Amino acid sequence: MKAISIIGSTGSIGQSTLRVLKAHPGKFKVIGLAAKNNAEALLDQAIELKPKIVCLYETEKALWLEKKLKKLNIKLATGETGLSAVGCHPDVEQVIFAAVGAVGLKSIFDAVDAGKDVAVANKEPLVMAGELLMKRVKKEGVHFLPIDSEHSGLWQCLEGRPKETINKLFLTSSGGPFLKGKRSLRYVTPEKALKHPKWKMGPKITVDSATLMNKGLEVIEAANLFGVPVGRIGVLIHPQAVVHALIEFVDGSILAQMGITDMRLPIQYALSYPSRLVNTLPTLDLTREANFEFLKPDTKRFPCLELGYEAKRIGGTMPAVLNAANEIAVQKFLDRKIRFTHIANTIEKVMNRHKPRQNPSLNQIIESDVWAREEAERFTLTC
Repeated sequence: MKAISIIGSTGSIGQSTLRVLKAHPGKFKVIGLAAKNNAEALLDQAIELKPKIVCLYETEKALWLEKKLKKLNIKLATGETGLSAVGCHPDVEQVIFAAVGAVGLKSIFDAVDAGKDVAVANKEPLVMAGELLMKRVKKEGVHFLPIDSEHSGLWQCLEGRPKETINKLFLTSSGGPFLKGKRSLRYVTPEKALKHPKWKMGPKITVDSATLMNKGLEVIEAANLFGVPVGRIGVLIHPQAVVHALIEFVDGSILAQMGITDMRLPIQYALSYPSRLVNTLPTLDLTREANFEFLKPDTKRFPCLELGYEAKRIGGTMPAVLNAANEIAVQKFLDRKIRFTHIANTIEKVMNRHKPRQNPSLNQIIESDVWAREEAERFTLTC
């Protein structure tokens, strides 16, 4: 059995990961679980899975949870050191990172340094510190696998193919809930932004999909993960969400990865790699797909995508600043403190005020993240 830890186990990706594990009894054993603040759900998971260690990142309910876990002989850890303890446990072979936002960035580095294979669902680590992280991955010789559906698709298309044969990578996007309408986005409400036409995701990533910031982040992520210049990564709007990624070869041939819109597919492949496991998920029926559309993204209406490209072109600490400003702005929008269109405005203002550091250390990246959050808070007060 492969021994794994899941960081972000109570979120949507974490729960989907647990469903994959249940579908393959005897294949995996859970050593550690970690959640940000959902102590009740974390306890339920611990009772069912009986891990050796559990981390509750925020400490408000830590004493309550510790008393419950003590009866089960399960160790409790908290905070950033707790995340690292879950990821670096000596019995763990692979760590699934499914936390939302920048939480756990240092613990990913710690897991890699500890020689653990890592599978990442959240975009932020590869956006904030992707170049530094991939250098560390190469040094330690561990597997670093994407769970995000588009990057899993690229990974599967690229596997075993010489770099010199690849001309361009393409990420696809459903276009989010506001693709078809032409009305102003100024008065978009959180309720409307959270109605994604294809995927069931958490609120932050669903808003990112509505602004197309998810693709801006994914462009940076792909450039770092696959070592490709950002100018050779394209984005296509594909409302059907059947094709998740494409690669174009130097001779003009194009190879695509397709599948149903269910995150359990890329999760399962990351868990079973290099093997593939049989499952009971429905297969893609191409005869039921009447049309395949591929459209150019409208970067004037959705400027967050171009901000992602700009951040990667500038490089250094700028991607971390983009990510941090976006996190603050999205939460402010969800809290009804700023308008939908102010998300991009806030990010652009913060980026314009930042003096990027090239070839930054992890501490410098974290410092830039903190600075950008403070700046974004200040700008959103004026929106």
